[in-house]
Amino acid sequence: MDDLIKQRIKEWASPPYDNETRKEIQSLVDINNEKELIDRFYLDLEFGTGGLRGVLGAGTNRMNIYNIRKVTQGLANYIIRKNGQSKGVVISRDSRIKSDLFAQTTASVLVANGIKVYFYKEIHPTPCVSFAINELKAVAGVMVTASHNPKEYNGYKVFWEDGAQVTPPNDTGIIEEVKKIVSLDQVKSMDFKETETSELFEYIDDKLDPIYYEKTLSLSIHPEVIPSSGVKICFSPLHGVGYKIIPEMLKRYGFKDVILVKEQAIPDGTFPTAPFPNPELEEAMQLGIEYSKKAGADVFIATDPDGDRIGAALKEKDGSYLLLNGNQIASLLVYYVLSELKNTGKLPHKPFMVSTIVTSKMLIDIADDLDIEAFETLTGFKWIGLKTKEQEALGKTFIFGCEESHGYNAAKWIRDKDAVNAACLFSELTAFYKSKGMSVAEVLDMLYIKYGYYKESQLSVYMKGKEGGEKIQNIMSTLRTDTPKKIGRYHVIIKKDVKLDEVYDIQTGKITGKLGLPQSNVIILELSENAKVIARPSGTEPKIKFYFTTYGKADKTNLEEIKSRVDNEHLELMNTFLDILGIEQ
Repeated sequence: MDDLIKQRIKEWASPPYDNETRKEIQSLVDINNEKELIDRFYLDLEFGTGGLRGVLGAGTNRMNIYNIRKVTQGLANYIIRKNGQSKGVVISRDSRIKSDLFAQTTASVLVANGIKVYFYKEIHPTPCVSFAINELKAVAGVMVTASHNPKEYNGYKVFWEDGAQVTPPNDTGIIEEVKKIVSLDQVKSMDFKETETSELFEYIDDKLDPIYYEKTLSLSIHPEVIPSSGVKICFSPLHGVGYKIIPEMLKRYGFKDVILVKEQAIPDGTFPTAPFPNPELEEAMQLGIEYSKKAGADVFIATDPDGDRIGAALKEKDGSYLLLNGNQIASLLVYYVLSELKNTGKLPHKPFMVSTIVTSKMLIDIADDLDIEAFETLTGFKWIGLKTKEQEALGKTFIFGCEESHGYNAAKWIRDKDAVNAACLFSELTAFYKSKGMSVAEVLDMLYIKYGYYKESQLSVYMKGKEGGEKIQNIMSTLRTDTPKKIGRYHVIIKKDVKLDEVYDIQTGKITGKLGLPQSNVIILELSENAKVIARPSGTEPKIKFYFTTYGKADKTNLEEIKSRVDNEHLELMNTFLDILGIEQ
């Protein structure tokens, strides 16, 4: 154990740290748990370009009030530097362990620095922060959440005055200020009870919620089909913030038959029925699917704990339920929103949509088919927000944004993914197609016949700790400098290196162009037969993500045959690629 770690352990086991924190550290010292102590203190929990996220606990490498205070002081200094203190900061949080405490701590530091605070008294979805920033003309926003991570985690997302999560130059500016805070002596703070009584502090639920409801309702394209559709919806908030707001919005949309998964309809940061509260995962969706089977629901929709992502499962003809991946949900939403806005004459002036480089190419196919401009940008909704801002400055109108990881938004007054409007629109498209005599599963097959069958999957490989971080770096280095020329049956045609901004032709060995994207540690391998592999280390968790695509053109007579063949090829591609990298499965 090096001297710096020993020094940090001694500091955290002494005043001014509180008794609970000191006891937590001292207990690890007493049992000589050197591995845990090193992990807690070998580095500072990094405030990255999107904020902070980590395991709860005492230590420099953990989520706790002391790291929240330091980060918030850095944020406060940047806001003051930009003369934004009177504009204010919006603060909300989810249902996670200590989210209330962290949100209150954030408010107390900001108010102590003379910065106006707009505070949601009740837990609210992440998109409500983006909405409130735009509605109140605030300078920034903070959402205390770790999204769909397990209960051991919490986090801190920072938004800027456009309502999107911070992007350059503001993200790097905030990071610079945060790094300057090396001691608690540099932090201004106050008791939350004192904060609440300050003229700089304001609760905003009653003022903003009615406006948010009204604007979300205005996104409905075919409200006339809902009352008579007889659509039955099963919904779960997965113990998170969606427990109240989404049933209320579905009611306002006109849905009368909404079944709540009772065991998951109470906010609870321990996630007792869904240890991994991620609507991308079958295990998190299983209880809701069982509910749906009993009720005969047309669709089951779940939202993640902070209410910015949705998962969905569709009832099929035999009574079973098809659990959709993020690309399938995106394709259905994009097709419905774009085609029906066009069919009803509701398309705005110069409409455009934005997706990401890891999201299905089918979305681009749909947009091209409907003659609507589409853009791809980096993974993460903050980049969708930035691209939206750029295009709106050119006089264009945003109509939809989405990403593979179950994030969707149809509202131009929000610069983040929004599970509330996504859940409402997915329910509406279910009603619309039912009124046409079609199930949503049949619509999905129709899209495969029209645009081709895309088999897409994402695999996350966790590599924890210092050793895991080094393994992830080695994998990316291998793909960058020793790129395979063949992966099973597929030839590697093009390598796109987002970090180096290079398009590299594998066959000729020459750089053929630039990507023109912000720098990011991402490698894209375009393969023969329209297949694709993408590698991207996570920016918020100790894992590396791989994205796989295989493709086949089908018609009405051979769709099931093509699905089966492409699915098998997909599995082969995944296994071969992982074998090449030496990753155990």
